[in-house]
Amino acid sequence: MKLSQPAFNLEAQLHPYIAAANHPIGAIIICPGGAYEGLAEYEGEPIAHWLNTLGISAFVLEYRVSPHKHPASLYDVQQAIRHVREQAGSWNIDPNRVGVLGFSAGGHLASMAATQFDLRLPCDDEAVAQTSCRPDLIIACYPVISFGEYRNDPSMINLLGASPDEALKRHLSSELQVTSQTPPAFLWHTADDQAVPVENSLLFALALSKHKIPFDLHIYESGPHGMGLATKNDHVGAWKSSCVEWLKIRKFIPSA
Repeated sequence: MKLSQPAFNLEAQLHPYIAAANHPIGAIIICPGGAYEGLAEYEGEPIAHWLNTLGISAFVLEYRVSPHKHPASLYDVQQAIRHVREQAGSWNIDPNRVGVLGFSAGGHLASMAATQFDLRLPCDDEAVAQTSCRPDLIIACYPVISFGEYRNDPSMINLLGASPDEALKRHLSSELQVTSQTPPAFLWHTADDQAVPVENSLLFALALSKHKIPFDLHIYESGPHGMGLATKNDHVGAWKSSCVEWLKIRKFIPSA
């Protein structure tokens, strides 16, 4: 597969929400869901505002979706991570605290950022290309992870085409690509998710466990796919407070 892609378009694709601070702080790049067909607005800006309240700068990434195919979206998130690190000084960001948060298909993109960062893709800006695109952590919310038994067919088809090669499906099944270099992860899912089976998060957590990668896994009994901040469901909405405590452990939020 040809990997050449156009240069990352900062103004069109990466939208900053910078939190006020008098010292360098953490930053998280947000990848909304949408089955690699569109991007859900409620999984973008509202999430950025929430992160800002925690003292974290946020960037909503409009990564490319269908008709674009792999590796366009992977290139976009890699370049976003590199760009935030390159410009960390101007945004008052700690370049060693740059994470990725994704929902659904955006969760798959976050998992690819965590497991495919050593895949070299062409880049027009050689200075930025020398900067690491490995995120320091990921947050994956009801994520697509696997293109195997528990796949979400629309996400897979939109990303890879109607008849994807079996080897490519395995290569982009993130539970099969975890290594000792994969960054820590926070995952949450509902057990009865009808669109993206909960096994996606379970498989990724199992792979992280096998490689002794720190992770938090939260499975809630019931709730539809695509709940976002889950503001109308106190049980599922508890993911936010759990995530805050985990971000404190990961030094993205100062502990009291």
